[in-house]
Amino acid sequence: MIGKNLPVPRSLLPITNYELRITNYELPMTINYLLEVENVHAGYIKDVDILQGINFRVEAGELVTVIGPNGAGKSTLAKTIFGLLTPHTGTITFKGENITGLKSNQIVERGMCYVPQIANVFPSLTIEENLEMGAFVRNIPLKPLKDKIFAMFPRLSDRRRQRAGTLSGGERQMLAMGKALMLEPSLLLLDEPSAALSPILVTQVFEQIKQINQSGTAIVLVEQNARKALEMADRGCVLESGRDAITGPGLELLHDPKVGELYLGAGKGH
Repeated sequence: MIGKNLPVPRSLLPITNYELRITNYELPMTINYLLEVENVHAGYIKDVDILQGINFRVEAGELVTVIGPNGAGKSTLAKTIFGLLTPHTGTITFKGENITGLKSNQIVERGMCYVPQIANVFPSLTIEENLEMGAFVRNIPLKPLKDKIFAMFPRLSDRRRQRAGTLSGGERQMLAMGKALMLEPSLLLLDEPSAALSPILVTQVFEQIKQINQSGTAIVLVEQNARKALEMADRGCVLESGRDAITGPGLELLHDPKVGELYLGAGKGH
């Protein structure tokens, strides 16, 4: 028993009587990526790898472009991420879940959509019918979604009863993106949306892509038009012969001489 006039040991004092000294230090930052591709090898034939150890990450709301010369594996990467090809090795994680080996319809259910370069609309259906087909798996009222898409693509709104097969190349790309957005995805995969378009239409399509991203949708933009893609991207990944040769912020890559040598024609650009 402690005497009345004796000092009380600090160990018996309530914690509120202590002078607390806390050392300030920085905790390591943990980034929860929306999409992670880790050491992926993939191809169209067993034991023949087009992608050779790809590492690739996308944060929520980010626009990341994948560029590279023809045959570098850009479209193969998009198809592998979306489940159209199964990796030979490596893992793909989406929203913290390992989706390696899942079918594309299962990946759609988890919030990812893919717009291929060709065969991306139903030519015999009208614009409005195409949008409705884009949301066929959703048991919700479609009018608010269609109104939102038509507000984003006014060029389509004026022609909503026109058959998709009669649209120009740029209009088809807008419709294909609108159809995918009917599912309100967290991540949109676009495979060379500017292919075979006139310069004016390329500009229009890229403006729409930027608008989609600014609305909060993360985008992986696989693109041959490296200059335009890097100008608008948060980050870029340059592929060479199935490998991720260079990665970094879009504008830095645009002016990186290594990218010029690798892809843009020894710095000449195009």
